[in-house]
Amino acid sequence: MNRSYEATIKDALDCCSQPWEFRAADGPFASPGQRCPASPEPPRASRLTLAADRRSSSAHAYNKHCPPSSYSPLKRLRDLTSMVSHPDLSLSGRDARDPRSRDERKRHAPPAQQHGRRAGHLEKMCRSSPGLEKPVVPVKYLEKDVIWAKFNRRPWWPCQVIVDPTRGTWHKMKEPSDRPCCQYYVRTFGEPVEMAWVVGKATHPFGGGHEFEQLPVLRRRGRQKLENYRYTVCEKTGELLQCDGQCCGAFHIPCAGLTETPGKFICQECSSGTHSCFVCKKPGDDVRRCMVPMCGRFYHGKCIADLAPTVPLTRGFRCPLHVCLSCFITNPTNPSVTKGRLACCVRCPVAYHTNDYCMAAGSVPITQNSFLCPNHFTPRKGCRNHEHVNVSWCFVCSEGGSLLCCESCPAAFHRECLNIDMPEGSWFCNDCRAGKKPHYKEIVWVKVGRYRWWPAEVSHPNNIPENIMRMRHDVGEFPVLFFGSNDYLWTYQARVFPYMEADANSQDKMGRGVDSTYKKALSEAAKRFQELQAEKELRQLQEDRRNDKKPPPYRHIKVNRPIGRVQIITADQSEIPRCNCKANDETPCGMDSECINRMLLYECHPQVCPAGERCQNQCFTKRQYSQVEIFRTLTRGWGLRCGYDIKKGEFVSEYVGEVIDEEECRARIKHAQDNDICNFYMLTLDKDRIIDAGPKGNEARFMNHSCQPNCETQKWTVNGDTRVGLFALTDIPAGTELTFNYNLECLGNGKTVCKCGAPNCSGFLGVRPKVRNVTLKMKLKLEVTKEREDECFSCGDGGQIISCKRPGCPKVYHADCLNLTKRPAGRWECPWHQCDLCGQQAASFCEMCPSSYCTQHRDGMLFISKLDGRLSCSEHDPCGPEPLEPGEIQRFADITNT
Repeated sequence: MNRSYEATIKDALDCCSQPWEFRAADGPFASPGQRCPASPEPPRASRLTLAADRRSSSAHAYNKHCPPSSYSPLKRLRDLTSMVSHPDLSLSGRDARDPRSRDERKRHAPPAQQHGRRAGHLEKMCRSSPGLEKPVVPVKYLEKDVIWAKFNRRPWWPCQVIVDPTRGTWHKMKEPSDRPCCQYYVRTFGEPVEMAWVVGKATHPFGGGHEFEQLPVLRRRGRQKLENYRYTVCEKTGELLQCDGQCCGAFHIPCAGLTETPGKFICQECSSGTHSCFVCKKPGDDVRRCMVPMCGRFYHGKCIADLAPTVPLTRGFRCPLHVCLSCFITNPTNPSVTKGRLACCVRCPVAYHTNDYCMAAGSVPITQNSFLCPNHFTPRKGCRNHEHVNVSWCFVCSEGGSLLCCESCPAAFHRECLNIDMPEGSWFCNDCRAGKKPHYKEIVWVKVGRYRWWPAEVSHPNNIPENIMRMRHDVGEFPVLFFGSNDYLWTYQARVFPYMEADANSQDKMGRGVDSTYKKALSEAAKRFQELQAEKELRQLQEDRRNDKKPPPYRHIKVNRPIGRVQIITADQSEIPRCNCKANDETPCGMDSECINRMLLYECHPQVCPAGERCQNQCFTKRQYSQVEIFRTLTRGWGLRCGYDIKKGEFVSEYVGEVIDEEECRARIKHAQDNDICNFYMLTLDKDRIIDAGPKGNEARFMNHSCQPNCETQKWTVNGDTRVGLFALTDIPAGTELTFNYNLECLGNGKTVCKCGAPNCSGFLGVRPKVRNVTLKMKLKLEVTKEREDECFSCGDGGQIISCKRPGCPKVYHADCLNLTKRPAGRWECPWHQCDLCGQQAASFCEMCPSSYCTQHRDGMLFISKLDGRLSCSEHDPCGPEPLEPGEIQRFADITNT
């Protein structure tokens, strides 16, 4: 919309103007032909005059020709009283005393009176219509009438009643409806122009812009009045003054440089016509406004194009402030991303649904509809907990080495794993570029001081103790609850990364060689993760059922369809192998027979097999599929389950789709990645051909992956060509979901989390399932002592490390952590064995870092940690009774002199 709301009101006033004589400023006593003294020519009057008469308010405030000084409310009340009481001026006898003819009076009558006569005439016509079962609602408006209308989440908007080109009428009855209701086809004034059918109760006769505040509130939809709206500059609430220009901003009266409320307020940017981009904050004449009414945000074309939630429209765009970023990242095609109540950041184009599941952790609410997002976090100098930390392993292959580190979160990758060139300047991972943030009630790994990465849950500020809430924290910081110790700490995005399902399945491996507190933390985190996952999956299932009541569309085909240069091979009958089965066998060519073709995965041909029509090895040709049904699973979208019991080895279905070559396969994968399509249905047929069941296929395309499947794929030769069938691995009861192992080959950082829930789940698609040895009758419990630790004793991370050569010392370190420029040669002992103050033989050691002291200097330097009861120095208790920032010293009364 390129014009302000005021310009829209003026368009409506100009449209509804009628050529009847204007009344003088003295009110209803003026003669019909009298003109306003301030107007040399007959002015263009509107229905505003009579609307002002009915509401006892001044019409001259909206008329440029008549000065408002001649109007007096007291005189107006006296005139109305005289008109009612005077016998010659009473309204009931006006027709008899008016010298004009009836047609002339009707022609020069105010629009509201004309509207009343027309409505009454139409009402009589509707009531006299025969053959109607339900009572007919009278038509209130005629074509080209100007009215107020409320629709499409707009505020009350001036519109004009027009004829619908498809129906040829301007009104209709709402169907189906138990209560009769008349609808009108309207067109909005201003830009962008919208046309829609609006119910009669959402309309009101138009009399002028002064009526806006008196219009009724319909179910409180849209922003009709200024409630809980944020101030444009200082980000504080209070009594606000809204700009009547294009920006629709709100300002405090003192901050706007005013001493009192003006009748009409235009901000500085709207007055000058130069607006600032909401992304880069730079003003310019090339900025464009969001097309959503009452948005008021301006953007440069390049700035708005870089934001994924932006939606291009015919004459402009819709900015990301009208899309929930969390829902958009999860599923961009979900229709709920734009539905519901949204809260917008006052500094950048970020919006979330106003609930704890979508709102990013660390957001600071301002009002019900506005907040500060975590993107505006600024680290404090000298605060160790605000230092950015990256992991020392690759998030794809879990190996160390030379890593490419994200500058917004702890993620790190090998450049080879991402298959990208070394970037120049700052680099951010895909999740950070998309705007993904931690959320409340999520399990994360947190780095604190020199502790190892510790599992914790992101807590909502409303659910934490008061003393934790009183701790200093800024926008972007959120509290976390550590498992195992039940302590709190304020942290931010650069020191946490998500806890995955593979971590919950690997708690036994991660718990080897660690203390009991860490083992307890791993166990509690895995249990809590499963609980939160169940809640999340239930919410997702309910949301999917509301939005997706049917599976995604595809074209059903019965046989493979070649695409492009791909050919389907057909063999000659002389080349088809012949089995030794006989027609009089009990089950010729069946699963229990000794059919050589079945053993070699060849399907018999009906004209070649000796069993003829009794042959039971023609499942592909005859399409003898098991009865299956498509259903919505709890966690993995749509799935496939059997309708009755299936025996082991029985044919379930053929995997059917389009047969494409490798070049077409790469093109389709690139198209899917460019359009954020995450579902693939490709299966390798042979070295040159791939089956893609995405656009075309059968029910087998809905079968999900499992690390412990009940079906398997087999490649059979049918009439000379290779085809893929799904066969049962075990006896499958009716109603069981059918699954098979995708054996997916993962490329780049596209590891997909596996949600099969099998006991041997590997955690990711394409990773071999865990092998569980169940044949051993006796398990020997041997207590193994590790010769060397795997992580640096100083920072807790892995990588290229050096080990202490002192017998019995398992400690290893990074050379950088010890400020060493090269690896030490010969018999080298780590700093754990020398006093930090004098360098003599150490007698007491911190069990969490290389700090150690001799008998002379250990007093007052070590204490028993309240986190796990181990002997530690003063840097390892950030979660005591009064949590401190990491690195701060805390004094204890009891000092251990071990």
